[in-house]
Amino acid sequence: MKHKAFQKSKNNRGMALIAVLWLIAVISFAALTAVQLLSFELNVADSQINGFRARQAAEMGIAVGVNPAVKRDDPILLASGVDGASYRVELRSEGDRFNINHLLLTTNDKKLVKEIFIYWGIDEDIAQEIADAMYDWVDSNDEIQLNGAEKEYYEELGRINQPFNRPFYSLEEMRLVKGMELVERVKPDWREWFTVWSAAGLDVNEADAEKISIAAECNRDDADSLVEIVRGADGIRGTEDDAPFQGLAGGQGGNGVLDILRVPEFYAPVITPRLAVNDQTTRIESIGTAGDTKRKIILVVRNRTGKPAILEKTEEVVP
Repeated sequence: MKHKAFQKSKNNRGMALIAVLWLIAVISFAALTAVQLLSFELNVADSQINGFRARQAAEMGIAVGVNPAVKRDDPILLASGVDGASYRVELRSEGDRFNINHLLLTTNDKKLVKEIFIYWGIDEDIAQEIADAMYDWVDSNDEIQLNGAEKEYYEELGRINQPFNRPFYSLEEMRLVKGMELVERVKPDWREWFTVWSAAGLDVNEADAEKISIAAECNRDDADSLVEIVRGADGIRGTEDDAPFQGLAGGQGGNGVLDILRVPEFYAPVITPRLAVNDQTTRIESIGTAGDTKRKIILVVRNRTGKPAILEKTEEVVP
């Protein structure tokens, strides 16, 4: 009898011990969860605070970049605040990109649009289809280009009131055009090549040699030579020794833009509308940083050094 009572007491103690261990485990798990939740909330709060500070820093950079007295190589375009936040500003001409509306509507240059797609590695026939669809999107009628797409095509996809039959208002609208999903796969950074804000053609004083060679259908070495002349002895654009061209026409001794690019005289009427000089549209890109958080603000301004007009302002989170 005593043995059974002892055994029962021993079992009770074992069960109690197990219960205590389970209770400790539950409390420990709850405590760990609470710590993790607290840590998460602190991280979120810290991220929000840093995000706000980073955005403030980016706005400060925009304010500096808009000032017409500030030059591209001005040290003030890179600054750190006393609270650890900083900004970095880059001034660029919007003329260093192809204005898609100018190409399609002003000069009716689907050929160049197609050549850009081909250069990126898209099959020639498909490139022609995308270029035709681009034109159908911006023209004012419902007549379908040879390989284009009008409202019947988009209605079959469940997309009503497309195409818009007007100029592109933004690059995001270009993504809606038939075939652009392929362009995005082949060339994810295609937006770096196009704009809707520049005044006209590709600015030879601002664009890189790659774009110039495609626009002028010239040898890449000739385009490199042109860019070297513009950048001056230091090889950096936007400094005091720059030597920008003031026009496209040939100069004395064959030193004009078309001469350097060796554009044949008979082909000049095709190439000239694609090019320009001294575009007055400026892209101001300001990246604000606070801790590990970054925010970018992009402001597109026309006549920055005169009576500025804001054309577009966008914000984005930088990874």
